[in-house]
Amino acid sequence: MQNNNYLTEWDPMRALIWFSLPIIIGNLFQQTYTMADSAIVGRYVGEGALAAVGASYSLTNIFICVAIGGGIGASVIVSQYFGARQYAKMKTAVYTALAVFLAVSLLLGGFGLAFSRPILAALNTPADVFDMAAEYLNIYFLGLPLLFMYNVLSAMFNALGKSRIPLYFLIFSSVFNVALDWVLVTQFDMGVAGVAWATLIAQGISAVLSFFALLGQFGRLAPGRAPAFDRRELLPMAKISLPSILQQSTVSIGMMLVQSVVNSFGSEALAGFSAAMRIEALCIVPMSGIGNAISSYTAQNIGAHRQARVTAGYRAANRLVVLCGVVICAALELFNRPIIGLFLGADGTAAAVDTGRGYLTFMGFFFCLIGFKMAVDGLLRGAGDMKRFTIANLANLGLRVAVAMALAPRFGIHMVWVAVPIGWFVNWLISYSEYRTGKWKPFGSE
Repeated sequence: MQNNNYLTEWDPMRALIWFSLPIIIGNLFQQTYTMADSAIVGRYVGEGALAAVGASYSLTNIFICVAIGGGIGASVIVSQYFGARQYAKMKTAVYTALAVFLAVSLLLGGFGLAFSRPILAALNTPADVFDMAAEYLNIYFLGLPLLFMYNVLSAMFNALGKSRIPLYFLIFSSVFNVALDWVLVTQFDMGVAGVAWATLIAQGISAVLSFFALLGQFGRLAPGRAPAFDRRELLPMAKISLPSILQQSTVSIGMMLVQSVVNSFGSEALAGFSAAMRIEALCIVPMSGIGNAISSYTAQNIGAHRQARVTAGYRAANRLVVLCGVVICAALELFNRPIIGLFLGADGTAAAVDTGRGYLTFMGFFFCLIGFKMAVDGLLRGAGDMKRFTIANLANLGLRVAVAMALAPRFGIHMVWVAVPIGWFVNWLISYSEYRTGKWKPFGSE
């Protein structure tokens, strides 16, 4: 189990499961504490506080998706160096990525602090939750550099096939975050500010610990000095990172743009929609983990000139998607009422409960679609084939926003969720057609 090259040597299904399970478990813990943020403020502060956190959620997700997408994109280059056993170049690529994303996070954090209130106003955030949402956002943006580093470092560990190390830090930060949520909200009566500070403190500590753990890995894997920055690494990273950021941000950008439509239905509908969004994020975790796994798997096998394994890995990934999709569908169709009740409590309004349940019962049948989309997107990203990948994700975003904005005001809020699987399907169709051409293969057919 200590084999560093298992993604290029093991049976594809076994390798993907071994690699993706820690990512999935870790992301489940990560989603658990974001759900705890909502559940604790919803139950102990009120439905308005839940709506305030929900109004901020889609916006904060965009910034974190920049870190996740950028880290995943940079990790493709790192994985290829690792697969080719060019360890000195690998270390330099990691250091370069960390330096660039630290600078980006400082710029984005400053932007967020300066424009949080105008952005919330542009999104038609209900007046009764506006100030709470702004307070939550400002604390979040203050700690954005630490949150960025935490997510980028996790991607670097995954690039080395060490997906279990970020898992340990995710478990620590998740448990610590939930404990802080409870203390700051219920004991110190800090409201939405309490959950924001809890996230900042927990992930900040994990970011520092992750950095030192990465240095330790480098000391064992590739001892010796390597350049701390090489601008020649920037262009190949950018070619993969920018479309990857777009792909990771597509869902969140769409959510933010659609948020203005949901906000127009009032704070009760927003509270129910916010609760459903937290559940959706949890359901997407295994699909995202499979997509990230096939990305690293593809990159390492291409780096090792073993691209014949990639197709077998892609088929294995799709089988895992079907298994996860069936389990998710059954859970949402059978238990949607108690799941929504976790957030809204016994005092949740009928409008909030109906909105949340309506979203979950409809979406339960379609999570396989996003799994298939993420699997083929992950393969193209790992191969560095980003042109059609980018077009597919832009089409996804455009369709979701256009359908929701055009139809929801006329036919009702349920059109917001009808738009989601339409975007996912078109995204998959475009990416899969590119996969079928074989243009992603850098060494020709084998």
